[in-house]
Formats: sequence, structure tokens, C-alpha cells
Amino acid sequence: MIYEYLKNIDFAYPLAFALFALLPLLVWWYMKRNDRREPVITVTTIHAFRVSSWKNKLRGLPVFFRLLSMSALILVLARPQKKNEEQRTEGEGIDIVLCMDVSGSMGSRDIAPSRMEAAKEVAEEFVRGRPVDRIGLVIFSGESFTQCPITTDRNALISQIQNLESRKHLADGTVIGEGLATAADRLTKSPGKSKVIILITDGKEDPPETRLIDPLTALEIAKSKGVKVYTIGMGAQASTIVERTGSQVKPQSPAIDFIDVALLQK
Repeated sequence: MIYEYLKNIDFAYPLAFALFALLPLLVWWYMKRNDRREPVITVTTIHAFRVSSWKNKLRGLPVFFRLLSMSALILVLARPQKKNEEQRTEGEGIDIVLCMDVSGSMGSRDIAPSRMEAAKEVAEEFVRGRPVDRIGLVIFSGESFTQCPITTDRNALISQIQNLESRKHLADGTVIGEGLATAADRLTKSPGKSKVIILITDGKEDPPETRLIDPLTALEIAKSKGVKVYTIGMGAQASTIVERTGSQVKPQSPAIDFIDVALLQK
């Protein structure tokens, strides 16, 4: 609390702090002056003079308060001021919806640590790089859902992105079309000069029987509303998985699904 307060404090005349160098000199001068003013008596023992009282203990207190008052005076001369910065940024006023796949296949680990985590990193970096645009978040698996309406609150949106998990609270499957249609619907009444959907998926359409809109139909809906669609595919190229048992080498089919490039290009 105190650190956060002091972090916003600035000084108009910081050179005034050079006066603090005088304080040790004043202490030295005070001690030298006391030595000269005290009388010197030659005695055989000082045992009788070792009597301690509250007056002896508090003898240096006035000097301490003088140094404290001088320190406060130096701080006043430096003129501490509370710093309050404001920044105005102008942009094109683009309204954007991140349409993110949270299906089970996004948990595949062909991209470390997983497709889901890599997609979240991409989305968070994108949001931080768009300080003046309004951005929302739509997620989809076997159904689509608006996770965060279009907003300028970057921290709230980033928090929603960081908390995403594969297939959480949504039916199993992958309905890219319905996710795209939901995102386009969110942009229908937006006041932005330009409307954009960023589709982040592994590109594998795996619809349940209850699917309502296929991806290409959803794309036509977005076009009719003047919405531009950009796609980001999350997946590595296919490779053969090899199982080694003793001296035998046995190739296996890949255990994970790979990106459907053709669908994303369409």
C-alpha cells in the first residue's frame, strides 16, 4: 500500500536532497562543542559518576528533534508532488470478436504445452496489442457461447481468456459454423467502422446431430453483415508415431487430430 503510494510521488526540486549531507556535519559539530564546554577534573576513580537518571538518558533528545525538523524542512524544499499520468490514444475503432475453439481436440499436445494453451497465449497477446479496439470473446465446442461481450475492458477479457479450458461447460463436438455465426451476430449492432472475427481453431469440424449451421453457411452470414473473417489454425503437421518394443519398431497411426487447412482456407 505504502509502496504503491510512494511510486506515484515525484519531486519538483530533487537537488534539495543534497542538503542531507549537512546533517552529519551538524552532528559532528554538536559533539565537538559539547566536548569543549564540559569541564575536566582529575580523579582517582569515576565510580561515583556512573549514576544514570532519566535526564542523562534524554539529554540528546532535543538534538534528535532538531535533526528531524531539518529533515522535514529539506523534504518540503524538494516539493513532493503526486504524479497522475493520463494517456489518450486514437485508433480506427475496430470491433473484434475472438471466436475460440475449446473442443476436446484442442487439448492435443502436438504444440507445447497444448493447442489450447498456445491458442490462449496467441489470443492474450493479440488483445494486449489492440489498446483502442473493442473486443469480445465467443467460445464453441459442441455448441457456441458468448464468453465475454464486446468491451474495452482489457483486464476482464484477458482474465476470461486465461481461464478457458477444453470442453468446460459445453457439449462435446466441434461446431465451427455455429461459433462463427454467434460471433457474427455479436457484431451485427456494433458501432465500429470495421468488424472483424478472429477464428482460432484446429480446423476439425466434428458436429453433433443437433448442428444448425455449417461453417460455409456461417461464412455467408458474416459476409452479408460486412464482417471480415480471419483464421488461425492451431496444430502441427502430421507425423508418424513409432512404438519401440525391444528390437522391434512398430509404426502407429497418429493419436491426435491434425489441422484441416482446406477448411480454414475456405
